[in-house]
Amino acid sequence: MAQHPLLDSLQWAIPEGQGCLEYPPAEQVLSQFLQLFASRGASSDAKAGMIKDLLAILEAVDCQWLFGSCHQNATPTLLRDLVVALTLYAGPPQQEPEGGGLPSSDPSYAAVASRAADVSLGFISIVAKVESAKGLERLGTAVVGPVLRQVAGPLYLFAVTHVAERLWTTQKTRRVAQELLDGLLQASDCRSVPEFLRGAREDETGWLAVVMQCLKPELTKDTWQRSPATKHVFSYTLQHVTRPWLGPHLEKVLPPSLLLSDDYREENKILGVQCLHHIIRNVPAADLCQYNRVQVVYHALFNHLYSKDARLIQVVLLCLLDLLPILEKALQRLPHNPQLGAPSDEVLQLVLTHMEPEHRLPLRRVYARNLPAFVERMSCRLAVLLKALLRMMLDVATDRSLTPEPVKAELLQKATECLILLDHASHGQVKVLLQGVRRSCQDESLKECLRKVEEEPVKSITP
Repeated sequence: MAQHPLLDSLQWAIPEGQGCLEYPPAEQVLSQFLQLFASRGASSDAKAGMIKDLLAILEAVDCQWLFGSCHQNATPTLLRDLVVALTLYAGPPQQEPEGGGLPSSDPSYAAVASRAADVSLGFISIVAKVESAKGLERLGTAVVGPVLRQVAGPLYLFAVTHVAERLWTTQKTRRVAQELLDGLLQASDCRSVPEFLRGAREDETGWLAVVMQCLKPELTKDTWQRSPATKHVFSYTLQHVTRPWLGPHLEKVLPPSLLLSDDYREENKILGVQCLHHIIRNVPAADLCQYNRVQVVYHALFNHLYSKDARLIQVVLLCLLDLLPILEKALQRLPHNPQLGAPSDEVLQLVLTHMEPEHRLPLRRVYARNLPAFVERMSCRLAVLLKALLRMMLDVATDRSLTPEPVKAELLQKATECLILLDHASHGQVKVLLQGVRRSCQDESLKECLRKVEEEPVKSITP
C-alpha cells in the first residue's frame, strides 16, 4: 500500500507490503490530524492536501479500523471534532454580498465549492462506515449509537448548507451534499428528512433537538447574520417538521423566526414571516397563547403592513389570517380586556386605508386578493355588528336635538348601506335576523331604512 503524505507529516509509516490494518490507530491519526490541521502554519494548499490524504486513508480502511479499537467515547468525540473543523473550513464566507451575484463573480465562493466537494466525500466515507458497522456483531449498536449522537447533527447541517442552489454551491457540491444527506438518513434508519428530524417511529424523539442545539450559537441576535447559510438551514429544517412534532420545540424555533422577520432586508423579512406562518399552522393554539407569544407575533406581523413590498404584504396577510382567530379567542378569555377593537378590525381598517390611495398595481392586487378572506370571517361578528348598527340608527332617528335633518338623513343612508353590505357578506343572514323588526318599529324613517335592506337582493361579495 502506498505511503500517504499525511502519514509522513504524522511521522508514521506503513511497512512495505502490509495491508490497511497496519495503519496507526484511528484515535492517534484523527487526534494528530486535528492538531496539524489547526496549526497556524498550515496554509490553504497544505490543508487541502491533508484533506485529500485523509480521504484516501478513510477510503482504504474499513469500519473495524475506524471504530473497532477505540476506547470508550474516544473515536466518536474525535469524529465530532473532525466534522466541526472541516465544516468550518468548507463553510461559506461570513458575509453575504448585498447585491447577490454569481459564484464565479467572487473567487471566495469558488474556493468554498472546491473545499466543500472534498470534505463531503470524506464525510460520505465516514457515514458509509457507520452503515457498515451496523451489520457487524462486534460493533453494531454499541458503536453506531454513540457515533451518530456525536456527528449526526453537524453532518446534517453541513449537508443542508450545500445541498441547495446558493452562491457558494455548484452542481457538483450539491450532488455530493445530497449523497451525504442520503447516506446519513440511511445510517439513521430514516427514509426522509422529516423522519430524521421527528423520529422514524413513535417511540423515537428524532434529531431536531440535536440539530437545533448545534444551530443555537448561530441563531442569536448577534450571530445569525454572520453566515449567509444559517437562515436557509434553519428555514429548511423548520419546514420539514409539522404537527404534532413541532410543538415541543416552540421555544427553540420561535425566537429565530422573529429575528429573521425583524431584519431590514425584505428577503429576510419574507423568510421570517414564512417561518412564523409554519409555526402558527403546526403548533397548538394553547401553546401559542402561553406567555403572551401570540400577541408578540401579531405585533411583529402588523408592523409589516406598512411596507410597500407586495411580496412581503402577501405572506404577512396569509399569516395573519391564520393567526387572528387564535389571537381573538385568547383576548376573549382575558378577564379585563382594555382593547377597544378586535385585531382583525385593525388589520382590515389598515388594509382598506392603504389600498384606497395605493397606485402600485402589484400592491393593490395583493390587497384585493386577500380582502375576501376578511369578508368571509365577517359572519362570526354578525350579531355584534348588527346590534351596533341598529342602535346607532335608532339613536339618530329618535334624536330631538339641534342636529340638522340633512345630517341625520345622511347618517341613516350610510348605515343602511352598511346593513346591505353586511347582508351580502353574510349571505342573507341580516334579512333573517331583521324579520319582524320593521313591523314593530315605531319610527317611519327607520322603518324605511329597514325596508330597503329587506328588499335588496342578496349578492356575493367578490374581489
